[in-house]
Amino acid sequence: MRRRDFITLVGGTAATWPTVARAQEAGRKYRIAALLPGPRNQPNYVGLFDELQQFGFIEGQNLMIDVRSYGEHIELLSKYAEELFATPANVIIAAGNPAIRAAQQATKTIPILAFTDDMVGSGFVSSLAKPGGNTTGVSSLTTELDGKRQEILIEAVPGLRHMAALADTNTTAPRQLEALQDAAHTRGIELSIHRVIKADEIAPAIDAAKKLEVGALNVLASPLLFANRQLIIERTAALRLPAIYQWPEMAEEGGFLAYGPRLVPLYRDIMARQLVKLLRGIKPANLPVEQPTKFEFVINMKTANTLGLPVSRSMQLLADEVIE
Repeated sequence: MRRRDFITLVGGTAATWPTVARAQEAGRKYRIAALLPGPRNQPNYVGLFDELQQFGFIEGQNLMIDVRSYGEHIELLSKYAEELFATPANVIIAAGNPAIRAAQQATKTIPILAFTDDMVGSGFVSSLAKPGGNTTGVSSLTTELDGKRQEILIEAVPGLRHMAALADTNTTAPRQLEALQDAAHTRGIELSIHRVIKADEIAPAIDAAKKLEVGALNVLASPLLFANRQLIIERTAALRLPAIYQWPEMAEEGGFLAYGPRLVPLYRDIMARQLVKLLRGIKPANLPVEQPTKFEFVINMKTANTLGLPVSRSMQLLADEVIE
């Protein structure tokens, strides 16, 4: 299989934006309220907030950043949202479908900078080019890539007859799961779906998949699953279960395979630029939703060796990065 056939660009192009040169209003104080699936010290959020300094928004001087992290306790999301939105903000950052829903329910006027898999399909914006309303941001396409990752995993595990998908019901729609099962069936493979809603269901779901003697696991796109990635990586390693993940960084952290856009540049480069525009008064309805244009395939050979899984030379040649 040729590389250009194996790794395809799916949907959408990032909008082209002029350089933002205008300074923020002198003497004005700004507040950002952020409802995030992971802790603030996660590299993508660090990159986002650090980038603001380049535009004169300096935390502790003219900027306050108030964060609530809900990924490990999604059942507390409503409480976190109530706390966060009790104080007026200039911009709300919401990552993941549950957080965006909470933000949109809280306000129809405060700009919302959203990050999720499918902004249009989830009903958060009217269109990519003309979002409408008070929400814009990044549509990461990672859910659309769940099928591509399934194909990669099938190619990476020869003789696979039964595989599993770990799905967050807050993110992945039933129709998407049906499409994955149909695609697996066309390859003569049975796909079992293991659904979770909160963090403490993840390990039991992986154990249940292993009991069915599946040969591989597709960890579907989800803020919840990403926030609990170390648990998943460690559990699949202990069970000697090959797994594929949505962000290249997840393979670099110990996952077997990963395919998708890089998370850190999406936040540091695109989200930061959009955030600056919103802080400076541009209306969300006038800021097109952007999408990634570059996708990377990463193989962690250290993990493959631990799993006792040989990876063909042809598969390694297809990868953008092979971790030895």
